Order: sequence, then structure tokens, then C-alpha cells
Amino acid sequence: MEIYDNIAISSRIRLARNVEGIKFYTKLDSDVDAKYITGSVMKTLEKFEVFNFLSLKELSLNECNALFEQHLISKELIENKDISGIAISEDEKFIVMINEEDHIREQCIEKGFNLYKPYRRLIKIDEEILSSLPIAYNDELGFITASPANLGTGMRASVMLFLPACVFSGQIEDIFAMAKENGLTIRGGYGEGSKAIGYFYQISNQNSFGLDENEIIDKVSEFIYSVCNLEKQARDFLLENNREFYKDMALRAYGILTNCYVLEEGEMMELLAKVKLGQVLGFLDIENDDKFQKLFFEGAEANLKLIFEFSQQKKENIIRAEYISNKVKSLVHRR
Repeated sequence: MEIYDNIAISSRIRLARNVEGIKFYTKLDSDVDAKYITGSVMKTLEKFEVFNFLSLKELSLNECNALFEQHLISKELIENKDISGIAISEDEKFIVMINEEDHIREQCIEKGFNLYKPYRRLIKIDEEILSSLPIAYNDELGFITASPANLGTGMRASVMLFLPACVFSGQIEDIFAMAKENGLTIRGGYGEGSKAIGYFYQISNQNSFGLDENEIIDKVSEFIYSVCNLEKQARDFLLENNREFYKDMALRAYGILTNCYVLEEGEMMELLAKVKLGQVLGFLDIENDDKFQKLFFEGAEANLKLIFEFSQQKKENIIRAEYISNKVKSLVHRR
């Protein structure tokens, strides 16, 4: 919904599928099975829009890490680099990871808060995969998955949220507790095991067994609504009670980003998030939200190395400072 656009960054539906009769990735006997899965998935995807297929074995570790920083692949896929691959649609909304934790992980990502939109788009690809491959399924357990948490529908419905006001107001711990009570899980921006960087959090269903797809989406969506409302109220509270403090925080972050000579990655994430907070509180204007959001990964180490060549961290921090400074100057303006 548009009223939550500056809180809910993106909505994602992911489906886990495995080919019947083939062991999970940890116990694959040979490359033959891995190649069979890859070839079958690619043949199926050819029936849809154009996909770019990348075999991780043919990529450098830095190229793989750059894809991870862009939220296109997982750490597990990189760990299985020798047998894994990824298919990415041209608009990068459809992503199919092959030979990750499960044989096939289909996902669709859409901007903003609407889990039904990516689900309706992804289900067309899933139906084709189900009809083209012998997917492991049990009448009692549902889709057979590597993790018991994904049994049933094999669905993970998640929304990426920007929650700085809940962090500053101390409500984030309450949200964690509420999520646990509702059978949901909260992770950092890079998924399981990651910390929240720049006040970004992923909220998703913890299990999929015993619920159908619509029930999962409705359950997650209902909780997201409540969190978005808490964030809106917290932002109003910050403005009413300490406007000068947060205006100073945002403008200081803007000033550092546009004038620094050395910039570490973690500091960059924190400062960009404070600039984004300055936008939502009305102190700064960001001309293009999509381009600004990309700075969070464009300035990260692996993606920076794709643009510039450097070997020492000191050089990296200087290059990052100049690159991010120029970008922020072109995208962000004081009100």
C-alpha cells in the first residue's frame, strides 16, 4: 500500500521445491544430478520471459559476493558454488536459485507492501515447474523440503521494512516479541543469521506446515500492517518530542557523506539510513528512491570492486567515500 511505501521497502514470495528421487544438496552423489536439475529448470524457464543464467562455478568469489550484497542470492548458494546456479529475469524481480539448501528456490520480489502481487506472478512459473519436473510431495507433509520449517507449502512470505523510529523509540524489542508470539520471525536485511544494518528488517512466516498459501500471506500481511502503524506513530512521536535532535542527526549524516575523505562500509550503511530517515521526517529530499536504495549495496565491498580495482582496505574506504559522496550530492538535497 502506498501509505506504507517509505516503511515497507519490498515484498517477496519464495517457494522451495525438490526433485523426487534425488538427494538434498548436502548428499548429492555426483555432478550428474546437479546438472540434471539445472538443465531441467532452465528448459522450463525458457517458456517465460528472458532469464539470464549464471553458473556460480564460472564466477569469481567477489562476483558471487556482489550478487549476495544485491540480495539476489544467499550465502548457502555461494557455499555450494561448484554445483549451484541462478536464473535472473531482466528486471531482477524473478530469481530462481538452483542447488541451494533445496534443489529449486523460486522467488519473486516486488517494490512496496503487497505480498499477493509477487505470489500471483510467481505461481505461474511454479505451476510450470510442477508440471515439468517430478517434484517431491507427500499427501500428509506437503512439499518435501530440506528444512522441516518449510514443509507444507514450501512458502516463505517476507517483507523488508525500514524501522528507524521503532529502533530509536525502543519498540523494536517489543516487535521481536510480538513476532515470536505470532509464529513469525525477524531477521536482518541479509536474511537468516544477519544483523539489522541501517534499521532494515525482514519479517516472514517461521513455518509453512498446516497453512495454505493464502493463509500464510494473510497472516504475515496482518502483522506487517501493525508494525507499519507502529513505525508511523513512532515517527510522529520523534517529530513532536525531539524534532531538532533528529533533524541535526539527518543533516550531520548528509554532511559527512558529502564531505568525507574516508568511509568504511558499516559507517556508510548507518549514515545512508540516517539520510533516509531525514527524508521520511521531512528534512531532506531524495530525487530517486530506487537509485538511493541501491547505494546500500553499490558502496559495499564486492560491488565496489566490480567498478574499481583496489586491494587495500584503506584504498577501498577512500574510493567508497568519493563514490558515495558524488552519488548523494546528485540524489539528495536539503529542504
